Amino acid sequence: MRAGKQKLCGHNGQEFDFPYIARRALVHNLELPKIFDIAGAKPWEVKETLIDTLQLWKFGDYKHYTSLSLLCELFNIPTPKDDIDGSEVCNVYWKDNDLDRIVKYCEKDTLAVANLLLKYKGDNIIPFDNLESV
Repeated sequence: MRAGKQKLCGHNGQEFDFPYIARRALVHNLELPKIFDIAGAKPWEVKETLIDTLQLWKFGDYKHYTSLSLLCELFNIPTPKDDIDGSEVCNVYWKDNDLDRIVKYCEKDTLAVANLLLKYKGDNIIPFDNLESV
């Protein structure tokens, strides 16, 4: 695989995050990150590199959407949606001009997805207290 051992993980990443990041990079004339250089890759090669916790949860089902918030509740993972959710980011940025609040939300969201993947593997989660912003 072109991306080597790198992997990218997201909840609903296949439908939103991964294409959005790749398209915005191209629109802004940025070099496409190697992990998104999937031209000619086989579907199973892409699934090894771009991991989607929503798709893992579906177990092949195509009918249902399960939110990260619901899965966090189900697996007793602290939710990143305790302050804002993705639908509110635009207003928090443009109306409230509160970039720090968005950064905090994104950090908690990333940790929640990582914890969900850990739960899927039967491992212990990483407490939010261990989250360190750099």
